[in-house]
Amino acid sequence: MAKTESQEKIAEKIEAALLKKATGYLSREITKEYQINEGESVLVKKKVALKNIPPDITAAKLLMEAFNRAEKDMDSMTDKELIDEKIRLINLLKEGELLNES
Repeated sequence: MAKTESQEKIAEKIEAALLKKATGYLSREITKEYQINEGESVLVKKKVALKNIPPDITAAKLLMEAFNRAEKDMDSMTDKELIDEKIRLINLLKEGELLNES
């Protein structure tokens, strides 16, 4: 069964999220405190913290299993399909790098 374009995009987003979780990332956490002043809430304190999310071993295992399945599937791919897959994976890695930078 061939995947539709939207199914492939969803699969790529899931793979990117799994890669991010498997390799760890930084998350920005914002805490705001408000106070009621003359019937209106007023922001009195805002705290921004960077939180390090460590790599997740379960996500890494799932990713490795997916790569192993993909490797077996690649044996039956044509040269054009292999090139397309290579480009897709390179773009996925670039997206992951961009996500880790922000």
